[in-house]
Amino acid sequence: MHTAIVVHGGAGAGEELSAGCRSAAQAAAGALARGEQGLAAAIAAVLVMEDDERFNAGTGSALGLDGKTIEMDASVMDSRGTLGAVAILRSVRNPVLVARDVAKSPHVLLAGEGALRFARMMGHEAYDVVSDKARREHQKMLEKMATCEQPMAGVDNIEFERYWNYDGQPTFKAPHGCDTVGAVVRDADGHFAVAGSTGGSAPSLLGRVGDTPLIGSGFYAGADGAVAATGIGEYIMRNMLASKVYHWIAGGMDLHEALRRGIALVPPDADTGLIAVSKTQAGWLANASTPFAHL
Repeated sequence: MHTAIVVHGGAGAGEELSAGCRSAAQAAAGALARGEQGLAAAIAAVLVMEDDERFNAGTGSALGLDGKTIEMDASVMDSRGTLGAVAILRSVRNPVLVARDVAKSPHVLLAGEGALRFARMMGHEAYDVVSDKARREHQKMLEKMATCEQPMAGVDNIEFERYWNYDGQPTFKAPHGCDTVGAVVRDADGHFAVAGSTGGSAPSLLGRVGDTPLIGSGFYAGADGAVAATGIGEYIMRNMLASKVYHWIAGGMDLHEALRRGIALVPPDADTGLIAVSKTQAGWLANASTPFAHL
């Protein structure tokens, strides 16, 4: 069985991050070369991007609308039965490792304070550094919101004021940013794995959970392949996008056709990307500038 690795750096993130995606894919390839399973390889890829502040994951996670709060999601899954995820997790460097540890626990998904306490119990140290890039992006976001630019497809800025649930009052009149990082892998034994991580969507309300930690929405892996999605989670979740694409592939559809059909389910002005591997194919597709890498 030939191995395959596909990595994405987030829908709309910009192709200038392609080199970072290649480094992530090479880390996954190194793991496979050492005889590790597909999930370890997928996690290795995501770790590279979590540790690269240019990506909206881990160390580069986006600031919430209040300019203080960072809430992160992550997930792991493979065709051997491993499944774990975390949501609205704070104060860790590598959420994907916490998701990996959740998969060892009696549960599948931990969120909020419980996820943080679990992370500490598992030895993940406190990490509360806000990157300079995150601060710059937050300022740009507020400036764009002040001009009444629409923050995401189908949502008006006023909605973020109307339902504001952070401490204090909003300082805007709401922009963009739905970056996620992810990797899908087919290993030498023919098993499949997926891992994903995100620093959250900007703008978003406090406690917002996107598609990244939700099985079938942002990720899915089974006996016939693995799929990861990136983009505006609210659209991805409504379509159970990763699950649909996976089951199309499992039913015999050409992988690239399945990706095209998946992207077509989302409004064209909602930045969306998909990556997938099957028993014989690997590929990616996006409707916006999105960094990818493939080995």
